[in-house]
Order: sequence, then C-alpha cells, then structure tokens
Amino acid sequence: MSELSKRIFTSLFLILIVFLSFYYFYIFIILLFLISVLAWIEFNGLIKKIYLDNLFKTKILSFLFKLFFLIYMVFFSTVVFDAMNQNTPNAKLNLIYLLLICICSDVGGFIFGKTFKGKKLTNISPNKTIIGAVGSFILPLFLVPFFYKNLNNEFSNLTNLLLLVFLVSLVCQLGDLSISYLKRKANVKDTSDLLPGHGGILDRVDGIIFALPFGIILWDFLINFV
Repeated sequence: MSELSKRIFTSLFLILIVFLSFYYFYIFIILLFLISVLAWIEFNGLIKKIYLDNLFKTKILSFLFKLFFLIYMVFFSTVVFDAMNQNTPNAKLNLIYLLLICICSDVGGFIFGKTFKGKKLTNISPNKTIIGAVGSFILPLFLVPFFYKNLNNEFSNLTNLLLLVFLVSLVCQLGDLSISYLKRKANVKDTSDLLPGHGGILDRVDGIIFALPFGIILWDFLINFV
C-alpha cells in the first residue's frame, strides 16, 4: 500500500471514529481518553530525545515539561468533556463547529502552501509558508455562513463569530508550530508511527489540543460578556 493510500485510509477511519463519537457518548469518552493519554506519551518521547544527558538541571527541566503537559491534557479533557456534556440544544454543534475550524485551518494551510508556495513562514517548520498561514485563516471563513444561520441565537453579532474563527485558527497554528519546534529539537519527523501515513496522535491533534479548549472558553466569553 502506497503512503498516500495509507494516509487516505487512516483519514477515513479517523473521520468515522470522530463522527461516531458525536452519536455515542461512550465512544466520545474513550476517544478523549485515548487522545489525552497517547498525546502525553508521545510528548514524553519528544522530551526524552531533547534532554538526553543525565545532568540534574536537565532532569528537572524534563520532569517539569512532562508534568506541565500532563496537567494541560487533564485541563484539555475536562474542558472538552464539559462542553460536550452540557445540557443545551447546540452543545454538540458548537463543538463540531470549533473542531471544523481547526480542521479547515490545517487543510487551508496545506492547500494554499502547496498551491502557491512562496516565502517560508519560519525555520521551525520549513514546510510552512506565509501564504499557507493566510490560507489557514481563509478556509475556515467558508464555515461562517452555515453556522451563523444555525447559531444566530447565540451569535447575533457576526463580528463575534468572525473573531472566534480568526482567534481559534491562530491558536491552532501556534499549537502546530509549538509541536513542530519540539520535533525539530528532538530531530524527528513524527511523534510516533501509530497512524499509518500520518505519524502519531500528537502529529494530528497538535493544533486541536490547544485551539479547542481556547475556543470553548472564548465562545462562552463572547456570548456572556461581549
């Protein structure tokens, strides 16, 4: 099986699992747990490769990074679980919308970057370009008309919805760059080989684990205080 075929097959499988998780709550809980645990394990692997020596200072830094990410993944799981478990008509739709912003941001960056190429965005991730970053902001905007129509009881102000898209996309890209920086420091291409054609769990959710809880909190702020 070619690398492209593996990537497509794995993508379809992941889409199916995510789709089912929004219909069956127990699948959602299992998926959230697995993502959190596996992402933390892969993060630990990166930190071990970055801090190879046995100096006391290095051990302390390594431990603090691992502890911080463990706390963050507990925070991530708690926020996402709470958002999914809310007893409101649009709870699932809200979460789907934020997830789609992250996915479209990632896809937009890839399509625009590959199509138009151009100047590199940063040395942290050589494959990322400035036009690709622009594409990461543009593609999620195509979601706005549909979700504005369905969420106008929450977002009567279109400006707030556009601000949500822009900031969630920004955090998604920054999260992607952060993990790319660690992979570069660890001198690895992928965080693991768990997902054929994709790499590891952390390779697929690097932007999502930062953007999703941020988007959930920002959503509540825009609705209640703006």
